[in-house]
Amino acid sequence: MKDMLVRLMGLPDISALESKLFQENIIFRRPIPPEKSFVRNWVDDQFGKYWANEVEAAFSYLPVHCFIAQKGNEILGFACFEATAKNFFGPTGTAENLRGKGIGKVLLIKSLQAMKEMGYAYAIIGGVGPVDFYKQTVDAVLIDKSEISIYQNLIRKES
Repeated sequence: MKDMLVRLMGLPDISALESKLFQENIIFRRPIPPEKSFVRNWVDDQFGKYWANEVEAAFSYLPVHCFIAQKGNEILGFACFEATAKNFFGPTGTAENLRGKGIGKVLLIKSLQAMKEMGYAYAIIGGVGPVDFYKQTVDAVLIDKSEISIYQNLIRKES
């Protein structure tokens, strides 16, 4: 999988989408350290150990380098940044039954806005799966020759 580059100036306005989701009692925020195990365990259950480990790394910063979507006590999605490498966005994911509602878009934009506030002009989206989503949402572009990435020598669990 390749990496993508996104310009952080002029990110899309998500206020209307966030307001619409708020009407469904879905809120977006950064979790705090007492919630670490809940977020980590949810990500582990939904997406696996690798992403759960990256969530744990995101909790090593204050404020936490992660956003969550929640409804009541239920986590609906998450997005991390600078969890594995400086200036990298990801991992991110939304509960499978809620995809297509815009939750992932809000989590992405909130994370990229936070990175912009940290002083970055561009961000790298690492090891992209849904290329078209990032192209359409934030005009991200593929980075040539990025198939060989920070993940290339990742220890793989045995089947």
